[in-house]
Amino acid sequence: MGTQVNAEMSAMEKAQVRLEVDRFNKEIAVNGRTPQQELGKDDFLKLLITQLQHQDPTSPLEDTQFIAQMAQFSSLEQMTNMSNSFARLASLLGGSEAVNAVGKTVDLELDESTVTGIITAATRGDAPEVKVNGQWYDWAAVKTVYANEGETTL
Repeated sequence: MGTQVNAEMSAMEKAQVRLEVDRFNKEIAVNGRTPQQELGKDDFLKLLITQLQHQDPTSPLEDTQFIAQMAQFSSLEQMTNMSNSFARLASLLGGSEAVNAVGKTVDLELDESTVTGIITAATRGDAPEVKVNGQWYDWAAVKTVYANEGETTL
């Protein structure tokens, strides 16, 4: 009969591991690196690879567990891609709004004042700007857009 291996750690071994982990964590912070509070898709993949490298050969990861973890990774990657796509879409919409407002009268809210004027030009991109009264302003400063006289609104 084969011998049975005791995989339980003694209290002394647990304390030693805890001390080593604490020492390592303090060393990381001292070297200018601080632990992250959020995990990204790269971190998830590193964890999965590390888990596969250090699994017990006599009790490997079950297929269902592995497939579930890969599905989680795939879902995380798709959510990240969707988030990036929504950010690009929001940027395009903001630029389109600014361009469509050319020729309209607007109120801009600046620090403690309000500027009213007609938009004569607009830029596109991540941070669209509008030109009002010969001055460029961030599109985010526009608080009110008025329909010009004779113009119908939907």
